Amino acid sequence: PLFFLDYIATGKISVKNSVKIVEGITKGCIEAGCALIGGETAEMPEFYKDGDYDLAGFCVGIVEADKLIDCSEISVGNKIIGLASNGIHSNGFSLVRKALFEDGNFNINDKVEGLVHSIGTELLRPTKIYVKPILNLLKNFKIKGVVHITGGGFIDNIPRVLPGPRRAIITKGSWDIPPIFDIIQKAGNIDNMEMLKVFNMGIGMMIVVSEKDLDEVMERLEG
Repeated sequence: PLFFLDYIATGKISVKNSVKIVEGITKGCIEAGCALIGGETAEMPEFYKDGDYDLAGFCVGIVEADKLIDCSEISVGNKIIGLASNGIHSNGFSLVRKALFEDGNFNINDKVEGLVHSIGTELLRPTKIYVKPILNLLKNFKIKGVVHITGGGFIDNIPRVLPGPRRAIITKGSWDIPPIFDIIQKAGNIDNMEMLKVFNMGIGMMIVVSEKDLDEVMERLEG
């Protein structure tokens, strides 16, 4: 990653809110190792109600052509490693709102058994950025595939990196699922397949490596 630019649109500019937003973006850029070099703030009172805002941004990076991870070398016997998420990240909020606040009648300030914080705080955990651990691995290991578990969950994202007729075998119970997902599922009476289609279920990114590198890569990630 090289640099990031942001865009904020609102009905009436609030300096206090804008500062908080930019501070958050800055933290994300530091975590990703890129620079926040600018952006745009648009005040459009006819489009947004007071207090509402729209936020977008993009990052520019560079990679040598011969170092692109195009997933073409994924083969039978390769291993998948899951990197833990920091909660639900940035996907599935439409279903979350329905399950928790409509079907479940929860409030954002509610404390629920199994959660350290209130529901609102739990849902607002920042999305984990995996740039630094991935770049660190690339210095010493061949990563054959990278899967960001975003919109579409396991069901839609994993097949995107599998060449041809390849299939991935994910072992249920091989990782800890954060309690927030169980709370959402029970509140909304959501079946397991729908959960896997919408949420990351505790794994924000997966990488594919050869079997011979598995143990060393795991040690590097855990260290």
